[in-house]
Amino acid sequence: MNSRILAIHAHPDDVEILAGGTMALLARAGHHLTIVTMTPGDCGSAELEPEAIAAVRREEAASAAALIGAEYRCAEFRDLTIFSDAASRRRTVEILRQTRPDLILTSSPADYMCDHEAASELVRDACFAAPARNYSTGDPRPAPPLTAIPHLYFMDPIGGVDRDERPIAPDFYVNVASTFAVKRNMLAQHRSQREWLLKHHGIDDYLEMMERWTRQAGRRAGVEFAEGFRRYKGHPYPQTPLLEDLLGGAVVG
Repeated sequence: MNSRILAIHAHPDDVEILAGGTMALLARAGHHLTIVTMTPGDCGSAELEPEAIAAVRREEAASAAALIGAEYRCAEFRDLTIFSDAASRRRTVEILRQTRPDLILTSSPADYMCDHEAASELVRDACFAAPARNYSTGDPRPAPPLTAIPHLYFMDPIGGVDRDERPIAPDFYVNVASTFAVKRNMLAQHRSQREWLLKHHGIDDYLEMMERWTRQAGRRAGVEFAEGFRRYKGHPYPQTPLLEDLLGGAVVG
């Protein structure tokens, strides 16, 4: 039976870097996929104005998602202004109610930047609220509540470490060697980011950076390329290993 999968992270290219191979495996198995970015990446340029680069990056994100047959949406927050407050929670809940996922992959609660961490908190809390019938999102055409709290998994943080370079160990790894070429091609759609990352982060080639991180995870898992995940264990979130079951033999470590 096919499942509805939602991958939601802060910016265009985050899902591709951290879960692109896993999403490609789920696409290959025929599951329904949606990728949501909390922002359109409006600060991701040193040349273009915010709305101009946002338009470019939405198109890049949609192109990347299309490579695996996924739908792309943007929650339309703005870079460096994602906060866990009431209005933001209501917006995030409405996205969950519209997309109706059985399983969600989201950002790590501890990561190198505020948007990643705030997105993680918002999604975690939205999973709890989305089935609550008396929780109103305030949307003029609200979607109905979910029937249950979705399964929730955290992707690895960038580089597999927190802000202080302390490793954050996943519960398990996914062997993405068979879909690494797709993952790389998905990330390559985000062409606007090469010059920005060079100027702001000092990173010359974001594709090589992604490959290095995915290889490092692979070495820890005993395979060529891997991505790591943790299941959220809080009460009353579901604890059956849905992602592991969907991926079968690709789960390692």
